[in-house]
Amino acid sequence: MSFVIPKNLEAELDELATHYPVKRSASLMFLHALQEHFGFISNDAAEWTAGKLGLQPIHVYELITFYPMFRQEPIGRTQVKVCRTLSCALAGAAGIREHFCRKLGLDPHAHVPQTTPDGRFTVEFVECLAACGSAPVVLVNESLHECVGKGQADEILARGK
Repeated sequence: MSFVIPKNLEAELDELATHYPVKRSASLMFLHALQEHFGFISNDAAEWTAGKLGLQPIHVYELITFYPMFRQEPIGRTQVKVCRTLSCALAGAAGIREHFCRKLGLDPHAHVPQTTPDGRFTVEFVECLAACGSAPVVLVNESLHECVGKGQADEILARGK
């Protein structure tokens, strides 16, 4: 396996594992740390995690594929997360997401996260962003945008380029 983890991150994860009575219990925390460092969890990272925690790889893949916050592919530098929960859906979130997709050349009908070929943007639906009173809402990286219409969506894209 050609996967290389920085020594300081490995040391951090080794220390983290000591906080759990059973190594397997540290699995989610390992995956979060690896994704934070690399941007996604590669197959090599999953295999490394399994080996480090004394697990069969399938046990790590079960976590990665079950939890939607884990990514198995690189994501764009600008992450556009459109809330799809009831308030936002009723306020037009689907149309806003489709607008983002069309402007970026992505499939407006695909309901999975999509990244532009140049790696600049990832657009996806997410669950509640906790701003129901100002729907539809969009989280762009760490910045929340409320009452988003097509004009504001275009401004968001212009800033991200």
